[in-house]
Amino acid sequence: MATASVLSPDRILHDLAELWVTLGRQGQVESGMGVLRACSMTLVVVTDEGDDAQTLGETLAALMPEHPARVVILRLHPSTGLELAGRVFAQCWMPFGQRRQICCEQIEITASVGALEDALQIIGALCAPDLPVVAWCRNLRLLERPEFRELAALATRVVVDSAPFPDPPAAIRMLAEWAARGVPVGDLSWTRLTRWREMLAHAFENRRLPAAAQVRVAFGSPHPPVQARYMAAWIADSLKAAGVAVNLTMESISSLADSALVRVELTGEGLHIALTPREAGLRIEIDGLARCAKLPPATAYSLMREELAIERPDPVFERTLAAAQLL
Repeated sequence: MATASVLSPDRILHDLAELWVTLGRQGQVESGMGVLRACSMTLVVVTDEGDDAQTLGETLAALMPEHPARVVILRLHPSTGLELAGRVFAQCWMPFGQRRQICCEQIEITASVGALEDALQIIGALCAPDLPVVAWCRNLRLLERPEFRELAALATRVVVDSAPFPDPPAAIRMLAEWAARGVPVGDLSWTRLTRWREMLAHAFENRRLPAAAQVRVAFGSPHPPVQARYMAAWIADSLKAAGVAVNLTMESISSLADSALVRVELTGEGLHIALTPREAGLRIEIDGLARCAKLPPATAYSLMREELAIERPDPVFERTLAAAQLL
């Protein structure tokens, strides 16, 4: 169900109250049990008119059963006028074997760039009291706007995806500046490396580290993308913290298909570990023995599902972000 509203916090909250009354009546008629309202956070999604609304809606619907939230979508269009519009509706699902629907609130605000400051003030008033606020900015360039400092001040975490950004050093620098202001940031480019990091960490379990190691990170583009920079920074920082002298090489293999990472290799006295992506998986070679692990696809749903499970700032990512600036 959706209702259009004259945009103000009071009007939107009034529409939400009416929405719940209507949903409760429908639930009583259909199952005799009403509906259950679920909310564990406020999820603010900032996007622009070029984003695929259907795909985003499907992603949010898939996230809600595990991370129920009051979702506020802010969709921007480039007009400089003062244009604001809004509507409220619900995402509902029925758990297997039950008769009662569970529903989450969803608010969609459409605003011109000229009305961005007003829209962010409205969003601040709509955050669910005493619950975390996660801001998912689906276009990294939007963070360059000064108005977003107000949203960042409200947020428990700010999540972005630096992968599409055309200037990787600038993307890392921007995120590091936000982190330096005390804003806990997350990057889906880092989240894509979770399985790589897990497999590499397992390879070092119960083995003696060499005094020195050669680290080679290869990528399939002319210049190091953000993901390759994160991987190189994390490996080098982790080894140095363990007392290993590191010689780091970053290599472009642009003759291969464009890919953020095509190979990660560590060598040293008594050490040879290599990770190479394979179709739907990852091949790891340890001292001449190789095996392949199947990896789930890195969709927006799977990446955000992992990010929303992080309740505190990630110190490993923060250290990696600081080290990646120096590469």
